[in-house]
Amino acid sequence: MDELKPGEHPPRILVVDDEAAIRRLLATVLESSGFTVHLAENGSLGLAAAAAVRPDLILLDLGLPDLDGVEVIRRLREWSPAPIIVLSVREREDDKVAALDAGADDYLTKPFGVPELLARIRGSLRRVVGQAPEPIFRSGGLEVDLARRLVRVADQEVQLTPTEYEILRILVTHAGKVLTHRQLLSRIWGASHLEQPHVLRVNISNLRHKIERDPSRPSLLLTESGVGYRLRAEP
Repeated sequence: MDELKPGEHPPRILVVDDEAAIRRLLATVLESSGFTVHLAENGSLGLAAAAAVRPDLILLDLGLPDLDGVEVIRRLREWSPAPIIVLSVREREDDKVAALDAGADDYLTKPFGVPELLARIRGSLRRVVGQAPEPIFRSGGLEVDLARRLVRVADQEVQLTPTEYEILRILVTHAGKVLTHRQLLSRIWGASHLEQPHVLRVNISNLRHKIERDPSRPSLLLTESGVGYRLRAEP
């Protein structure tokens, strides 16, 4: 976790999961990483806890005994801006897309690696601070100056088409967050292109050839299979 400034409290994380073993594991891992942890065993208790403690981030299982996790996400998004990371055994693409479209910020399939979970948490919390992206985004040799619309890779300026730059700009402003195909298609081309994912794939491929060291094995612009794309936020 990033070092706290004087007067700041450790980030509060709410874990909503019906498996006691998972709750214990996450509590141990998160508390040892400097977070304050609150636990809830079902959707109703999770919603009540979210209202009571106002967490900085929520880890949410979809398979809850009383409410489906997607419904919990929808209810939270009626009033809470806190990042929501889904932790679920559900591997179907439809489940992932439904959760992300409902307002989740990220999705990890169980079993997950603790280092990756902590990285996703750090990325989500950084995005919340001030809500506005840094004027200059840096990750793995990529540098994007949003104010000047300037892109560099390994200190060399890269020329992007207007569409490629718009894709990159949206990914930068949501760095670390999974954006679904439909979200990107809607924001860039409008609702009339929602059923034309090939348009997005072509532009993503072209963008990777310009910003990735090895476009065939991307390390920055990552694919979430069947769901969408995520720009790596880690330096």
